[in-house]
Amino acid sequence: MAVVTVLVTILLVVSACVLIGTVLLQPGESSGLGTIAGGAETFFGKNKSKTMEGKLALATKISAGAFIVCALVIAVLA
Repeated sequence: MAVVTVLVTILLVVSACVLIGTVLLQPGESSGLGTIAGGAETFFGKNKSKTMEGKLALATKISAGAFIVCALVIAVLA
């Protein structure tokens, strides 16, 4: 059981580092009030998932999910 705890802890640390990195690499939302006047149409643009921002958002979601699952597994095992 100790081996599983160590492996899940290592996975937790790796997912935390990936989560921190992907959040820091994402560009800020500095458009402000410009989205009210019509700048929001770029939000629904085609192929957004193929851009670097889309890939970073996906990596953030996956690493956040892995982090939550690992944290819950460690809480159950401890």
